[in-house]
Amino acid sequence: MSNPPVISIIDDDLSVRTATDNLVRSLGYAVETYASAEEFLHSPHLGDTSCVITDVRMPAMSGLDLQAHLIAGGRRFPFIFITAFSVEADRARAMEAGAICFLIKPFDGDTLIRCLDTALARQGTAPSE
Repeated sequence: MSNPPVISIIDDDLSVRTATDNLVRSLGYAVETYASAEEFLHSPHLGDTSCVITDVRMPAMSGLDLQAHLIAGGRRFPFIFITAFSVEADRARAMEAGAICFLIKPFDGDTLIRCLDTALARQGTAPSE
């Protein structure tokens, strides 16, 4: 039996990290959570990640800057962005760089699940039914 895809959740808000972690784990995925983009970049799980779910606005490095940094370094993960701020320029930047979804908080769990299914299908890492 293969290992489940690793979903990395990056958000500076503990309550959002916890809620998203609980939802994604309930689907049978392996989850790693990080309070910052920098913490994720220094993680031993960076290479295992199948999808990134990240906040757009975080102290130091934003989710958008993280996406750009990884692409510049030759690493391409499906990104699902979540944000409390509906800024069209942020959405456009994320989507132009290949993001799967750009969700405005609060969002419902079913929407996140659909985004995650799409991301993993594109990666070829969706679990077999």
